[in-house]
Amino acid sequence: MPSAHVDTFARDHLPPPAEQPRFLFEGPALQFPVMLNCATALLDQAVARGWGSRLCIRAPGGVRWTYADLLARANRIAQVLVHDMGLLPGQRVLLRAPNNPMLAACWFGVIKAGGIAVATMPMLRAKELKTMADIAQVSHALCDTSLAEELQLALPALPLLRQVRWFNSRPDDADGLEGAMARQGDNFANVDTAADDCCIFAFTSGTTGVPKCTMHAHRDVMAACACWPPHHLQADQDDVFIGSPPLAFTFGLGGLLLFPMSIGASTVLLEQVSPPALLNAIPAFGATVLFTAPTSYRALAAQAQDLRISEPLGGTLRKCVSAGEALPAPTRALWKEATGIELIDGIGATELLHIFISHTDAEARPGATGKVVPGYHAKVVDDRGVEVPPGTVGKLAVQGPTGCRYLGDERQKTYVQNGWNLTGDAYLMDAEGWFHYQARTDDMIVSAGYNIAGPEVEDALMTHPAVAECAVVGVPDAERGQLVKAFVVLCEGHAGDAAMVKLLQDHVKQAIAPYKYPRAVSFVTTLPRTPTGKLQRFRLTSR
Repeated sequence: MPSAHVDTFARDHLPPPAEQPRFLFEGPALQFPVMLNCATALLDQAVARGWGSRLCIRAPGGVRWTYADLLARANRIAQVLVHDMGLLPGQRVLLRAPNNPMLAACWFGVIKAGGIAVATMPMLRAKELKTMADIAQVSHALCDTSLAEELQLALPALPLLRQVRWFNSRPDDADGLEGAMARQGDNFANVDTAADDCCIFAFTSGTTGVPKCTMHAHRDVMAACACWPPHHLQADQDDVFIGSPPLAFTFGLGGLLLFPMSIGASTVLLEQVSPPALLNAIPAFGATVLFTAPTSYRALAAQAQDLRISEPLGGTLRKCVSAGEALPAPTRALWKEATGIELIDGIGATELLHIFISHTDAEARPGATGKVVPGYHAKVVDDRGVEVPPGTVGKLAVQGPTGCRYLGDERQKTYVQNGWNLTGDAYLMDAEGWFHYQARTDDMIVSAGYNIAGPEVEDALMTHPAVAECAVVGVPDAERGQLVKAFVVLCEGHAGDAAMVKLLQDHVKQAIAPYKYPRAVSFVTTLPRTPTGKLQRFRLTSR
């Protein structure tokens, strides 16, 4: 196969072909040329087709970049990477910044130069950065000065990381990235990469404790743009995207950069994405499409009601996407009550880049994730990999144009079996082809012979007005094998005492089968989450 990579580390460390999933490219939209650079397809061609003057990126402080502005900056960054920093095609570039326009420009600069972008979550510490840089064999870095401290602490232990440029530094900093960009021109000849050359190393968020490095090619980026957005999001050029997930999280990269740019729309990049900041930014920027996680939607809904917002957050918001973790039915109902907008739910995975099961806002069903996204196939299988009948709980298996390729990780053999991606989720599919989430397969609680899905118990608890957040796990028990235990964050004004325990237990017994109720309840002030907001249940099982 052809490749433009001079540094062949990525290609040399792909999983063996027998351990990779079967890739499907069904339909005209997924017929990619042999040579493809996704930066060319998303940015250069956008300007070439006449979108250069269209607004592309907005940010607080009056920042307004057109597609032509982003192209010029990305070209200058690519020149700095190649001419000043000696980047060779195939080398890995660590990107570190909160969501801001310069991070987007750096991402495109790396891709244009044939490099592999290794974006990092802003909250990561030096130890975690070192682990990622070691796994990815990072040789270059572009870092926002606001996040410089942890990377500087990690640098002495990273001998392979030879070249670092800091951006958003002082205007007179000639050694900073902007100073180097000023000495370059606006044009750059993009590296003619192969469609299956890697362009992203994306690390999983670590819900099971140890993050994995997923490898994605240029064709994967374009496939993600061609599958879910046109069929389920159905946005248009006039839409303004906004949200909370970091661009280092593939949910955020797609929702806040790739998808709007694939249709000529604009996006708002926010460094501060707390619920109050996001709630204020939506009407301020006239945002119409929102991407965030279920936990954030619940917080936003409560605040929207407190502010007595009669129209959907300023009257502009029209589409809201939930992913990153399972969407509880009470959260869906609360959001619709507060805003009048039906949430678009979906399940994706870093391993497959983005969403592969979803629905439109007109088709939503409480408790159901959706149907298979066009371009993908999905089924529910048993422990032997045999498809089970509708209505049966089993393991979710997925195939499509994207799939799991871990970098040097034995867990590849577990995730991919017989050409299918096993996402680690327990689902059932009904007779109409709708997929209903049950639990993570490693979170299914087996108590006294009963299979109990923790999220189902969580949904029941969340319908009680005293519960702000909760997590349900199985803990060892000599008599039952496992015991259902709930960790509950109470709303202000409620006491975590024995009376509240009984109240919640009785509430669950009335909402679902009584045997599923939490026999142990612990009241906590916060729940452990990853930087992307996903619940880390494994950190609760030992408590």
